[in-house]
Amino acid sequence: MNLLNLSITQLKILIEKKDIKPQELVELYIKQAKKYQGKTNAFISFDEENIIGQVKELERKLEKGFSGKLAGIPVAIKDNICTKGIRTTCASKILHNFIPPYDATVVEKLKAEGAIIFGKTNMDEFAMGSSNETSFFGPVRNPWDLERIPGGSSGGSAVTISAKQAPAALGSDTGGSIRQPAALCGVVGLKPTYGRVSRYGLIAFGSSLDQIGPFSRNIEDCALLLECISGYDVKDSTSINVDVPPYHKNLSKDIKGLKIGIPKEYFIEGVEEDIVKNIEHAISIFKDLGTEIKEISLPHSSYGIAVYYLIATAEASSNLARYDGVKYGYRAENINDLKNLYIKTKKEGFGEEVKRRIMLGTFSLASGYYDAYYKRASKVRTLIKNDFLKAFEEVDAILCPTSPTTAFKLGEKTSDPIQMYLSDIFTINVNLAGIPAISIPCGFDKKGLPIGMQIIGNYLEEQKILNLSYAFEQNVGGFKYSPFEEDKKWSSKQS
Repeated sequence: MNLLNLSITQLKILIEKKDIKPQELVELYIKQAKKYQGKTNAFISFDEENIIGQVKELERKLEKGFSGKLAGIPVAIKDNICTKGIRTTCASKILHNFIPPYDATVVEKLKAEGAIIFGKTNMDEFAMGSSNETSFFGPVRNPWDLERIPGGSSGGSAVTISAKQAPAALGSDTGGSIRQPAALCGVVGLKPTYGRVSRYGLIAFGSSLDQIGPFSRNIEDCALLLECISGYDVKDSTSINVDVPPYHKNLSKDIKGLKIGIPKEYFIEGVEEDIVKNIEHAISIFKDLGTEIKEISLPHSSYGIAVYYLIATAEASSNLARYDGVKYGYRAENINDLKNLYIKTKKEGFGEEVKRRIMLGTFSLASGYYDAYYKRASKVRTLIKNDFLKAFEEVDAILCPTSPTTAFKLGEKTSDPIQMYLSDIFTINVNLAGIPAISIPCGFDKKGLPIGMQIIGNYLEEQKILNLSYAFEQNVGGFKYSPFEEDKKWSSKQS
């Protein structure tokens, strides 16, 4: 039995029955993580001694009767989520030596359930990017083709799942940064409702858009992870004070009678032919499962990219002002006055994409431009949100592609930021509205690269999109997720 092929829920049963020890599982994943790190570059920090220390402490607790939903399960953490005593860099030179004195709330919740914090994953610098090429620590490579991007900004977390370097991971999603890499790496990735999961300890990019969410290999694992990290947090003023459902126990394949909306604005010129074909096939499966398919309109969708890059960059300009070389992080040397300390530290510490977005955001917030840009974008954001609310009066969920393309080659779009920004054209509006969405695998293109399908739900209706995803997954026989040659036998009906 290859433990690397088992789901979180299957591993939990083996640990509870004492058929395997947590240390045995973790050491296996350490071996796998190190084996493929040179190929994928998925991790920024990987402290093997710290990981083994966590396991030994957990096993002492298990002997005393401790029982947690994730006891002994390694969970990789995106490197913009604070981990006490473990370096957290945001993939930036400016935070290359930052060690947080506290855990993010989601990390506290994982530890409370017995999870093992399993390294910090690579990402686009400060979560600004769609290809994981802006990292100070080098690009992450897609396991399905090592010359291609994994998507971003949570590319490292997606790759750890796809390459079996970890059984579970957390990422953050500001404009599609969980769902897009999940689609391009052939794994499951969910962005919860804004406020469903605490943002305390998440290093901010766009505060009104950022949301932490899980990566997994199947829907049941995704539901369990979401359940473990969700909940109200007094330390986060945007946290929603509502009960957390037992998502994984409530999973159901019975979706008969649910209405799925197909937005005509999301099937446009520029979407790759193989993606359209696979989405159409998925729609036919949902029809066979008893759902009603209905064409809908989201008329303000075309404004999403422009609105996002005004709001997100404005918030980034404000959030990143704190990195000045005074309190923590990188500090420029040979400086004689405070002004030059600020200027030189930011110039040397930030990468080109981060500096570009700070400048755009500062411009849109400047006196004389605020009303023309940021304020107007905020008004259109409300129209986009209202489009979704109107659609959900007619349908239970919305189905569309996650990305207009499969994974492109490294370096292919780095010289054209606009083309790079368009990679998130189908995911950005979900963040602007603050609603939940999931990306699940739905097939492959002619090159053998994964294709992702996005299912969007109304506020706090994660259970509904999980059930739709679960019914689809069970119908196709599970998702093929292992790209490396020696693991090709682990496949599904989709092969």
